[in-house]
Amino acid sequence: MQCPETSNKNPVKAIRKKCIECSGGSKSEVEKCVIPDCPLYPFRMGRNPFRTVREMSEEQKVAAIQRLAKAREAAKSKEAQS
Repeated sequence: MQCPETSNKNPVKAIRKKCIECSGGSKSEVEKCVIPDCPLYPFRMGRNPFRTVREMSEEQKVAAIQRLAKAREAAKSKEAQS
């Protein structure tokens, strides 16, 4: 049996849950957190502030669209066979 706090596969969302718990269950108190020395502080709002936006060239975008279309087609055909 897994602990409810660790069963979440997204670490940033798990951190958010922990911050809500630490703030007495109040989501608004998480935003007002007064412990900036906490290692979880930058992640308390459920976002990773260190994640950079991925820039894709037009060629990469076209290739991604084609891969997605193939994957959707394969999923549809697999679903139709079931």
